[in-house]
Amino acid sequence: MSPDDYRKRAGFRRSVASPQAVGPKVSGPITAYQTLDLSDPALIEMMRGGRIGVAGVAVNEIQALRNSTFFRAMSLIAGSMGMLPIHLMRRKDDGTTEKAKDHPLFNVLHRKANDFQTAGQFKSYMQLAALLDGNAYAMKIRSRGAVRQLVPLPRRRVTPQLSDSWQLTFKYDRPKGGSVTLQSDDVFHFRSPMTLDGLNGVKLLDVATDTLGLALKAQHAAARLLTKGSMARGALETEQTLGEEAISLLKQSLRDDYAGADASDDWMVLEEGLKAKLFASSARDSQLRELMQGEAEEVARFSGVPRPLLMFDETSWGSGIEQLGLFFVTYCLMPWFVIWEEAIWMCLLNEREQDTMYAKVNEGALLRGSLKDQAEFFKAALGPNTGYLSQNEVREAFDRNPRPDGDDLPRNGTSAAAINEEDMQDAS
Repeated sequence: MSPDDYRKRAGFRRSVASPQAVGPKVSGPITAYQTLDLSDPALIEMMRGGRIGVAGVAVNEIQALRNSTFFRAMSLIAGSMGMLPIHLMRRKDDGTTEKAKDHPLFNVLHRKANDFQTAGQFKSYMQLAALLDGNAYAMKIRSRGAVRQLVPLPRRRVTPQLSDSWQLTFKYDRPKGGSVTLQSDDVFHFRSPMTLDGLNGVKLLDVATDTLGLALKAQHAAARLLTKGSMARGALETEQTLGEEAISLLKQSLRDDYAGADASDDWMVLEEGLKAKLFASSARDSQLRELMQGEAEEVARFSGVPRPLLMFDETSWGSGIEQLGLFFVTYCLMPWFVIWEEAIWMCLLNEREQDTMYAKVNEGALLRGSLKDQAEFFKAALGPNTGYLSQNEVREAFDRNPRPDGDDLPRNGTSAAAINEEDMQDAS
């Protein structure tokens, strides 16, 4: 309902407070905005439709994700984090380790996080929230003392608070209004690697606003140039007056005799005193492509993803794909691996379990080389003199069933007779 319709429906009556109203006397007018904190960055961002950068345009997350480089970087990091399995490990008394498959948290991290998300979907969502917002939060659902589900809390509605007694709590603003204080034991929280206050992670959109704004401005300029700008290369000038027939014949001659790649080095013969004049600039001569390329590289620096993985095709990378994968894992994903592992250890395990259990991200899926490289690696690992892997351990890496006799480590003996003799000595 528009304001005019509202006043018409109300009979054009004005709402005036009764002078006999009971209540404390307040000096000055009472306005609705007095209940809002106008210095709140979130409120300012909402009122402006996004963050304002040096380009003077508002940048929100939807506009940021429309940037192909930014979207590719976010999808790579979030998708990789969701794809890689996180195993809950247990350290046994003899010093060896095993997967804690009997613990309820193992299935939450490895298979099903809650009733509507798989573990991969949950990790991808939480990772993207941590990238864009600097923080990711989930409610811990317990049963019989163990965490059975992790339910993501709505984004930008949770605020960590540290009391004077150094107790961490979380203020949760409910979607339907009101707020509630959540204890740290009820919230799974992890943040981006960088923080300015020790509680909240740095939002990627905050630090990349200028770069994304310039890229958006360049796209708008390119769109205006393609729709309204001149795409002609130059003009033909003459002091004489050409009739419609002469102009039509001239255009026909240009199309028939001087169009296409075959006419790139030809010389034109101009009549009627015509002179060729090139335009000072055109769509081909503009620097928009260089500007957009530079801004794409700036976005790549903010994300930490290697250039070839962001589809910068001018980079030669065919022979170094393994090194690119290693670079991506080591310098971009590894900090997030540590953050996930520490957050799981700190937030999802009790003090007794923290002594013997920990979470481990299996990054092997991103570091596998070619079949030839894998064959050379496992050949050395199964070697008779320096072998350190059993046949079943190698078969497990390729999702193959174990062999009954495949749990023993390689022996120094190279012949069947030597191995048989060693077995007989052990038996005696």
